[in-house]
Amino acid sequence: MDKFENENNVNINTDEKITLPNNPTKEKNNSKIPVNTKLNNIQAIGTPTIPSSPKDIHFLSIIGQVEGHNVSPPQKKATKYEHIMPQLVNVQQNPQVKGLLVILNTMGGDVEAGLALAEMINSIDKPKVSLVLGGSHSIGVPLATSSDYSFIVPTATMTIHPVRMTGLVIGVPQTFRYFQKMQERIIDFILRTSKIDRESLMNFMYDTDEIANDVGTILVGKEAVKYGLIDEVGGLNKALNKLREMIKINNKIESE
Repeated sequence: MDKFENENNVNINTDEKITLPNNPTKEKNNSKIPVNTKLNNIQAIGTPTIPSSPKDIHFLSIIGQVEGHNVSPPQKKATKYEHIMPQLVNVQQNPQVKGLLVILNTMGGDVEAGLALAEMINSIDKPKVSLVLGGSHSIGVPLATSSDYSFIVPTATMTIHPVRMTGLVIGVPQTFRYFQKMQERIIDFILRTSKIDRESLMNFMYDTDEIANDVGTILVGKEAVKYGLIDEVGGLNKALNKLREMIKINNKIESE
């Protein structure tokens, strides 16, 4: 047994265990506080119960501005494309997911990011339905047409206009050729994924009488369907019923 003497010449046995008093502060912090789940839900989403969605359909919302390579100002509602891409990969890879419903109310945004998302949605080999609520403008147009079947509510609008860019632009011919190539990529995608003809699309895009201080056209509800940009006028009920129908057909084909 080891012993040593302190400054007061008192022998201290180092083998003896020293028991410290309980820490009341620690016990207080470790105490379980009851969580009011309903109150938290009301504070978060305004309802005491969180609605559950079926596992066989993935709901994807694209709202506000499509945020791409640059971060949007904090005052703007934005959909980050790096948040959407993993969801689309999961839709393709997850065998439990049988269909995708894309809900759109977007003002447009980053052209590269929006077109990349549109291509990803279009490349998924499962039934896909899109629904335009409020509006799907600018790069939101190819996002709306990227699905297998598209709906638009009667009051929703879609704005078709040429590619625009804000900030510093180098005024050389190469810049305008870049804009032209970017525009052609968008036009080709819309023509590939909708029933609109090229002449009508170009006329809408470069119309000077529709939008003040700008070129382009605003199509409302039935007009978007009339020219073949969107497949049908309808709301959430029609979109879900159509998707369910497509899933049944797809399941029947896979089982054969």
